[in-house]
Amino acid sequence: MTQCSIRLFQMDAVVGDFSGNLQKLARAAEKAQADGIVILIAPELAVTGYPPEDLLLRPALIEKLEVAETKLCEISEGLTLCVGLPTVASEMLRDCDRGSLSNKPASLHNSLVVYQCGQRLTAYHKNSLPNYQVFDERRYFVAGTEPMVCEIGGIRIGFLVCEDVWVAEIVEATCALGVDCIIVLNASPFAEHKISERYWHLRDRATNNRIPIAYVNLVGGQDELIFDGGSFAVNRQGEIIAQANFFVEEMLDIIWDGEDLTESRIAAFPSKDWMLYEALVTGIRDYFAKTGFKKAVLGLSGGIDSALTLVCAVDALGAENVNAVMMPYLYTADISVADARRQAEILGCEFSMVSIEPMVREFMETLGPFFEGHPIDATEENIQSRCRGVLLMALSNKTGALVLTTGNKSEMAVGYATLYGDMAGGFAVLKDVWKTRVYDLARFINRGSETIPERVISRPPSAELAPEQEDSDNLPPYDRLDQILSLYIESDQSPQAIIDSGFDSKEVKQICRLVDINEYKRRQSAVGPRVTARGFGRDRRYPIASRWSF
Repeated sequence: MTQCSIRLFQMDAVVGDFSGNLQKLARAAEKAQADGIVILIAPELAVTGYPPEDLLLRPALIEKLEVAETKLCEISEGLTLCVGLPTVASEMLRDCDRGSLSNKPASLHNSLVVYQCGQRLTAYHKNSLPNYQVFDERRYFVAGTEPMVCEIGGIRIGFLVCEDVWVAEIVEATCALGVDCIIVLNASPFAEHKISERYWHLRDRATNNRIPIAYVNLVGGQDELIFDGGSFAVNRQGEIIAQANFFVEEMLDIIWDGEDLTESRIAAFPSKDWMLYEALVTGIRDYFAKTGFKKAVLGLSGGIDSALTLVCAVDALGAENVNAVMMPYLYTADISVADARRQAEILGCEFSMVSIEPMVREFMETLGPFFEGHPIDATEENIQSRCRGVLLMALSNKTGALVLTTGNKSEMAVGYATLYGDMAGGFAVLKDVWKTRVYDLARFINRGSETIPERVISRPPSAELAPEQEDSDNLPPYDRLDQILSLYIESDQSPQAIIDSGFDSKEVKQICRLVDINEYKRRQSAVGPRVTARGFGRDRRYPIASRWSF
């Protein structure tokens, strides 16, 4: 009975950092050899990071890939290394032989390459190239057409890359080659509910084909995408036999015992609130680490959005690297100032307070002649917000701290935000978090201790830009608003379909209209972590100038 040890390397790969990613692979391979591991598996596009986007169109990429392949051969001395990277398509190689490469981009495969004992053994090219939501792979890659089996250590392994395992025909074609197990290399980004979808899907693939499957995933933040890791393996019965932790780079070992994949290590399955919170913290931590920023500054208003943003920032960067700035005006309640100061003290971060009253007064005096004869409206409120934005951006310029914006997805959806005001900044932490989930996370954070002052959670939400102002003056209650927005934005339901499901006709049409007319704001907003099935970013691209009507 042939036994074989397999290690899944749940890796945090930095896009474009060939040298750093290869060094990680080399260290992992060295440790694997020392531990007696036969096969080391790294995730999809681990060499380039995912997604490399238009870096794949750069002519210089080919030379970097050639250097990387040489290094990967060296790394594989003493074991078998299976790793994801782009490879040049065979038709492109023929063009190169004819001397017609010129400066045109290469035709590339999204490949899984097997290296063994210092040599390149074989390669599998991803068959199913996703082109939906955040994925745009057909822009960059040529699809493979054939399944592949590779015998390693006496095991006939079928290899797949990410989307391939979601296509029943591709899995069945691979199994038809007579494989003992399937290993899938993934770069699967986090979204709420995605974890359970993966489990159920692989369980079905395993049981339908009577084949064990191992799933290795990327981990870490890359711009707006968050990779949660959570690599795992299921046996022939679809039972989870090994499970890695989430949001950490680590190794997961499994054993082929001659008949099935076996192991006993299964990490605890976390709550949905923990998963969402860790996704946000990972997004901040890795965005800063991978862009070179060390410190953050944010406006702390005494409201729940900025309170949650501050907790995430302190958790990600350390209290010593976060500056919370309270910027009161005439309409700022005393309890807002008190709660903001108290939270900063609880967390141990720097707290500054700068009144914007003199600045707003100067603006109003300067603009007075132009405003004469016009009623007071949102213009005056926006001036307050923009004064705060100017202050934060000036602090950013002077100190090198990145401004974190604090608006949530509900507000961004309906345009309840000010361009060049509270939208001014470098990273929008809650950009894809519904307001109802903001409250959920605040309560989750406060379990067992009061990290966020309880009054911040229990008070009616307000922008405090006008006397006695509350969000409910302009918007429906957030539990109802978020349901309507989710149906319209994430499920693409028409306003009439939403109305037919039981919502008020006037309210639905007003909300959907606000979503449509505020596309120009969202197009100018800072990047932020995508955590829902459809965020405002890569996977939602609507025209600004449009006469579309619902």
